[in-house]
Amino acid sequence: MAIVRWEPAGDLGSLQREIDRVLSSFLGGEAVRRPSRGWTPAIDLQEHEDGFVLTADLPGVSADDVAIDVERNVLTLSGARSRSDAGGTIVSERGYGSFRRRLTLPEGVDPDEIVASFDRGVLEVRIPKPAQARPRRVSIDVGGGDRPTMIEGTAGDAGTRETTERADAAA
Repeated sequence: MAIVRWEPAGDLGSLQREIDRVLSSFLGGEAVRRPSRGWTPAIDLQEHEDGFVLTADLPGVSADDVAIDVERNVLTLSGARSRSDAGGTIVSERGYGSFRRRLTLPEGVDPDEIVASFDRGVLEVRIPKPAQARPRRVSIDVGGGDRPTMIEGTAGDAGTRETTERADAAA
């Protein structure tokens, strides 16, 4: 699984909104206006048997404003959300501006196999695991040819010795 860097800006933003709410209540309901400080989109990263799925919430962002780059096993998700200049804003709590998230990928991931889709403000990035990192079942070859395989062992504490003949799996 990839190591994901903690983004403290999200926690600081919620703390700032709570402080603004308290200050607004002391000012008789007047809204506090402050310039936007940017934002960090929320992501989920899930591991599956054959790969990883990164999901990012990007409300108000166009797919044309998002870039996904992979360099030296680091996936970078970047983009920007623009503020609509409708004027008359009283309260502005949503973050605007540029964002960037970086995730370290496992060794051996082929960047050409990564696929992304964007639907209703949600970005989904599918990252296949390298073949050597995928779990696999190893088959067991039993015996050689037509001869039975001899398996010897002792049976528990009884001290008896058993010999078991097993026919070849193909027989």
